[in-house]
Amino acid sequence: MYVIVGLGNPGAKYERTRHNVGFEIINILASRNKINVEKNKCKAIVGEGIIGGQRAVLCKPQTFMNLSGESVVQLVNWYKPEYDQLIVLYDDVDLPEGKVRFRADGSAGTHNGMRNIISLLGRTDFPRIRVGIGRPPEKWDLKDYVLCRPENEETANLMNEGYTKAAQAVEVYLKEGLDAVRAFVGRK
Repeated sequence: MYVIVGLGNPGAKYERTRHNVGFEIINILASRNKINVEKNKCKAIVGEGIIGGQRAVLCKPQTFMNLSGESVVQLVNWYKPEYDQLIVLYDDVDLPEGKVRFRADGSAGTHNGMRNIISLLGRTDFPRIRVGIGRPPEKWDLKDYVLCRPENEETANLMNEGYTKAAQAVEVYLKEGLDAVRAFVGRK
């Protein structure tokens, strides 16, 4: 079973903020694939269903971002996905707003939630899809930037396009595999 984890912070205060990219993608996947994400399990809200002909569970950890690994470790221990069946969805401050990237493995980069996941899992060999949120304006604190909402409609639209493309990338990966998703997001 594929375990698809969207990173974010729980609670209405953080809805639609830049740091909640993963939750937004999970919401789109749930809607497109008619999966109810409402069951509490493994420190997450989860929903099981079929995506691209594959059994999958959509997960929104309810730990705060920097402790995402606590939930992910429990999800991996419960569902026991193969190494390439854990997919993590999250924001990337080093990519332009709405830009989507796929990697089959790798480091956490500057993302504290991914650092925690990698540290607690003890491995990096799982796919991840990142959506760019852009760099903060000059003199902005990074924490304040990631916890704010897009400042205008144009930016919000770019972000929404990125969320939709990321959701489609998950579907392509589950249905057609690694080469197909790499081609879909435009990075070899």
